[in-house]
Amino acid sequence: MQRFDLRHLKSEFDKRMVEIMKTEVAKGEVAIFLFEVGDFSAIQRSADLIRDNGHELLNSLKFNEVDWTISARKSV
Repeated sequence: MQRFDLRHLKSEFDKRMVEIMKTEVAKGEVAIFLFEVGDFSAIQRSADLIRDNGHELLNSLKFNEVDWTISARKSV
């Protein structure tokens, strides 16, 4: 399991999340991503990114007032 802090990217975390899942996470491994919520559209966007790239979304939860955490398993 690896944890990746994407909060510094604000709402522009999408490309980096996909890149991490492709290059830094082994098949079957779980990745935990921490990102800034903003207007809440990022939550659905993150879930869609995981699904659309063939991975399994395990959990999605509010971390604090401005941050969100998702965990995903690399499937492909």
